[in-house]
Amino acid sequence: YTRGTVTAFSPFDARADAEALRKAMKGMGTDEETVLKILTSRNNAQRQEIASAFKTLFGRDLVDDLKSELTGKFETLMVSLMRPTYIFDAHALKHAIKGAGTNEKVLTEILASRTPEEVRNIKQVYLQEYEANLEDKITGETSGYFQRLLVVLLQANRDPDGRVDEGLVEQDAQVLFRAGELKWGTDEEKFITILGTRSVSHLRRVFDKYMTISGFQIEETIDRETSGDLEKLLLAVVKCIRSVPAYFAETLYYSMKGAGTDDDTLIRVMVSRSEIDLLDIRQEFRKNFAKSLHQMIQKDTSGDYRKALLLLCGGDDE
Repeated sequence: YTRGTVTAFSPFDARADAEALRKAMKGMGTDEETVLKILTSRNNAQRQEIASAFKTLFGRDLVDDLKSELTGKFETLMVSLMRPTYIFDAHALKHAIKGAGTNEKVLTEILASRTPEEVRNIKQVYLQEYEANLEDKITGETSGYFQRLLVVLLQANRDPDGRVDEGLVEQDAQVLFRAGELKWGTDEEKFITILGTRSVSHLRRVFDKYMTISGFQIEETIDRETSGDLEKLLLAVVKCIRSVPAYFAETLYYSMKGAGTDDDTLIRVMVSRSEIDLLDIRQEFRKNFAKSLHQMIQKDTSGDYRKALLLLCGGDDE
């Protein structure tokens, strides 16, 4: 992953950073500027070293101190930055299926966009951290075809990219066409199997072929023939097959568009993609929404929260 906006800081001194953070949070009032500058310019591995140095030097927990000194969205963002990378998704999923009501948006976003390898890692970490089986937890809180597609994605058995068999491309496209456009009522199972198991390069060809056969983009058919959580998940899977950065650019755009901001989504995406592909996401954002991600964050947020998000974003794409 070299398409992130956040990379290892050099020269790095974990103890000096820990001391600067302690000083920023000690006594009356907090120097938020120092906190946000340090945490947004170190990568996650370095943040973990800072936390460890902080405990060694002061016998205090850095995350606990951040929680007691900061408030609101800014606090949520700083604490999210401190979460170890490998735990980030498992933690988000745990909170999405905890308590009253399930946050289907989070399940959809994470399971549609992560690679099979990442999904296997999430399942393993979930089991280690929470002593629970992620699939059991998710099936307990979801139902119907939405649940089935989540389970297929959780198997993380998508075919690896290889040579694309044109005959099979044609066949899959025909099956989807018959299941969607030609039938009264959609054969959801066909969509789930094909979208959940075929390789990425194969599916991109299938989508092209589908357009040729039906005269519709597959997204249009899904939009017309399905609804609710299943529709959102199918669309997310299709968009991620086409382009993960474009999917996240759109997710960020809609988290800020219109009245009110979906800060949970904004924070989750900015933090989780900052070391992976945020540069590509910025590029897609500029291309698809006639403004830059930087400009939209600038307009839609305020205070230290805005400063920190803009630093994570990196440059502006005029």
